[in-house]
Amino acid sequence: MTTPAISRYPVPKLEDLPDDIRARIAEVQEKAGFVPNVFVTLAHRPDEFRAFFAYHDALMLKEGGLTKSEREMIVVATSGANDCLYCIVAHGAILRIYAKNPLVADQVAVNYRKADITPRQKAMLAFAIKVSLASVELEDADFAALREYGFSDEDIWDIGAIAAFFALSNRMANLITMRPNDEFYLMGRVPKGK
Repeated sequence: MTTPAISRYPVPKLEDLPDDIRARIAEVQEKAGFVPNVFVTLAHRPDEFRAFFAYHDALMLKEGGLTKSEREMIVVATSGANDCLYCIVAHGAILRIYAKNPLVADQVAVNYRKADITPRQKAMLAFAIKVSLASVELEDADFAALREYGFSDEDIWDIGAIAAFFALSNRMANLITMRPNDEFYLMGRVPKGK
């Protein structure tokens, strides 16, 4: 059996990439132990790669009122709503690790309303889904509902920006048929060393 392609577009060889992109990929490989396919598939267009990951990092690595786990919940829930296999699988692995919970990612991806998460997190995800699928319908009541759970206006911006950014990411992954790395499927499901 042949391994399926990871993208419908050409995937550049690492040695052919600009130095800064090759360095970024090497850094990720060192940390993860493998190269997530998103890095090599998006390297097909270096300028867009740089812009994509600069915005990704600005949203996902910043300090703020959302935990790393909550940021990943937003990605997984909205990616589930957008039927994005790559982001559900890859960010589901990251969510399982940050949450230290092997069940949460599957629950959030399929139906966050039934997931074993807090009412505050369910409100956050309801807002994120609305941004991702029906942003034209946002109204003051949607913001007020989040404020009732203690989210600040800056937190609400973060929720919306993450949902909007990953709506773009989901669409690009689906456009190029980005295949998740096999490594992601087991990450965070079984404690290390077992």
